[in-house]
Amino acid sequence: MTIVISEEIKQALQEKKALVALESTIITHGMPYPQNIETAKSVESVVREEGAIPATIALMEGKVCVGLDDDDLEKLALNSPAKASLRDLPFLMAKKQYAGTTVASTSFLAKKVGIDFFATGGIGGVHRGAAESFDISNDLVALSKISVCVVSSGIKSILDIPKTLELLETLGVMVGSYQNKFVPAFYSSDSPYLSPYSFESVDDVVSVLQKRKELNLKSALLLMNSVPREFEIPFAVMEEKIQEAIKESKRQGITGQGVTPYLLKAVKEITKGESLKTNIALIKNNAKLAAQLTKNQKII
Repeated sequence: MTIVISEEIKQALQEKKALVALESTIITHGMPYPQNIETAKSVESVVREEGAIPATIALMEGKVCVGLDDDDLEKLALNSPAKASLRDLPFLMAKKQYAGTTVASTSFLAKKVGIDFFATGGIGGVHRGAAESFDISNDLVALSKISVCVVSSGIKSILDIPKTLELLETLGVMVGSYQNKFVPAFYSSDSPYLSPYSFESVDDVVSVLQKRKELNLKSALLLMNSVPREFEIPFAVMEEKIQEAIKESKRQGITGQGVTPYLLKAVKEITKGESLKTNIALIKNNAKLAAQLTKNQKII
C-alpha cells in the first residue's frame, strides 16, 4: 500500500522528532464548514506550540495521506467526503474517494507509519440501545489490537458510557483519566462513572507506557482528558439535550454510521451552538496533552 507522507512528516520520522497523529472526521463529519477547517488548523497550531509536529491523516482521491496542507484541508471538506473506518478503507481507496479517518482507521494508519500518539475528540463505542441494534463502533476492536496512546475526552456522551467501559475492559484496552478520578463525558468534565485508573501527571502516563512496552502489550492506552471546566456543559444538562436528540433520530430512522454525525449536529442545534464551542475546546486540549507526551514517543 502506498502512503503519501508529507516531506515534513518524512523528515520528522527520520529524525525521530515528536509527532501527533490527528484524525480527519472532525473535518468531514464532526463540525460544519468553515468551523471544521478553522478548528483543524488551530489544533495543528496547538501541537506545534508544544514543540511537536501534527500529522493529520485522511484519504485524498483514494490515497492515504499523512500530513495535509491548507489546500488539502479545503479539498477534503468540500468534496463530499465519506467516513472511513478500517473496513471502509479498501473500498474508498479503490473508488478514489475523499474520506475522513475515524479513531480506528487513524490509529491503524498512524501506527503503520510509526506514529505512536494520537489526539482526537471522543472515541466511538457502544450506542444506546445496542442490545437491540448491535450498534457498536469498530473503534473499540481497533484499540484492542493497535498499541497507540489515544488522548480523547472520554467516550462520546451520546453513547452508552458504562457499557463502552465494560467492553473496553473485556477487550483488554487500558483506560485511565488524566487528573480526574471520574470518566469525562466529552462535553462534561465529569460523569457519574469512576475511571479504572487515574494519572496525575505526564510522568505518570510515561511510566505506565514504559511498563506496557516491557510487557509487549498490543492494545492501546486510552487516556481520557477532561474538557477545561470553563468550556464544559454539566453532565445532567447535557444528558437532557442528548435524550432529546436521540428521540428525534429514532423518529427519523437514522441508523449505522449516520447516527453519530446526526446526533452531534442535533445537539449543536439544541444547545444553540454551545456544544460546538465545547467540542473545539476539548480537541485543542487533547492535542496539547498528546504533544506533551510525544517527547517520550519511543516508549510505546
